[in-house]
Amino acid sequence: MSGASAFAALGRKLRLGVIGGGPASFIGDMHRKAARLDERFEIVAGVVSADPERSRQGGRTLGLPRPYGAVDEMLAAEGERADGIEAVAVMTPNDRHYAECTAALAAGIDVICDKPMTNTRAEAEDLARRVRAGGHVFCLTHAYSAYPMIRQARAMVAAGAIGPLRAAQVEYLQAGMALRVEDGPLTPKLRWKLDTAQSGPSLALGDIGTHAHHLLRFVTGLELERLSADLGTVVAGRRVDDYGAMLLRLTGDVRATLTVSQALPGTENAIALRVFGESGMIEWTHERSNYLRLAPLNRAVQVMARGDVDLLPQAQRLVRIARGHPEGLLEAFANLYRDTAEAIAARLTGRAPDPLALDFPTAEDGAAAARFIDAAVASRARGGAWVDCA
Repeated sequence: MSGASAFAALGRKLRLGVIGGGPASFIGDMHRKAARLDERFEIVAGVVSADPERSRQGGRTLGLPRPYGAVDEMLAAEGERADGIEAVAVMTPNDRHYAECTAALAAGIDVICDKPMTNTRAEAEDLARRVRAGGHVFCLTHAYSAYPMIRQARAMVAAGAIGPLRAAQVEYLQAGMALRVEDGPLTPKLRWKLDTAQSGPSLALGDIGTHAHHLLRFVTGLELERLSADLGTVVAGRRVDDYGAMLLRLTGDVRATLTVSQALPGTENAIALRVFGESGMIEWTHERSNYLRLAPLNRAVQVMARGDVDLLPQAQRLVRIARGHPEGLLEAFANLYRDTAEAIAARLTGRAPDPLALDFPTAEDGAAAARFIDAAVASRARGGAWVDCA
């Protein structure tokens, strides 16, 4: 991987606080491991539960040097320290992101936030404005965008490898809610996801649809302009969306489709992206995430692999180990943390960051996702009518 000039100039690890992600949390464990993988961050403080005593105990269990009972307590105490936190990672239920992120920004602290950024368009657009106004670093952890072969696809599309774009397809399918999970014992994660007050107006879109939406925008370089949505549930009696299918129009009237579900038997974490141009097609799937398929029109299909010597710099810099040794979600998550560290170090040192490190998702992507969900919910209410996403 390429050197990080601003981080090298800083000469030390960045001090990170965590909000959410207690000892039993899958996503909390993912964030902590990703933050530490490249030795860019040290996790020195945290609030890992909404219950103050459980938070302090959970922080001690995780070995955090300074566990706190509440977010405002942590921000105030850390702000008084010469060695206080310089960034926070937010991984709480969706409805808490806005308040926690705005509090951190107001304290002058950069933010890494799990998706979706907020539950409402108004909150997302306000948060994006605050980030712009304050000159803060804000990373939204759409980790699939940090796979090397997704970066290769993005760079190839931008370079015209398949010509002007005609259409695209993206899907994200899971089976975790294929049964009536509501009828069994509810884990804390399931409990809040099944509560629309916490998970947002569409669980399927907020949970996985935002990933599909971001991948589509990220690789094509196009914005979503209009959509027609079919949202609902495929499991009888369920009160939250577990399915969504859409027709989309992107910049330049490029057509696209998007399908997501958490309730389709036979799938695992099946993500697929196909981008069609005048002269060929690029295809990436999560099940073969270390490969990218290029199918030129009337020519032999080419399968590129992570680690190939002729990958473009945008992809090559993220390759960690030799070809044939798989990398996956943890490494992609860590790529986001690594690049965010470069951006934060650049802000702290006044040095120019590595320009290739600035492709991580930001608050602007979070606002775009909120507009996408807002338009899809409006389309559903109007029987699938076409709705503008601006």
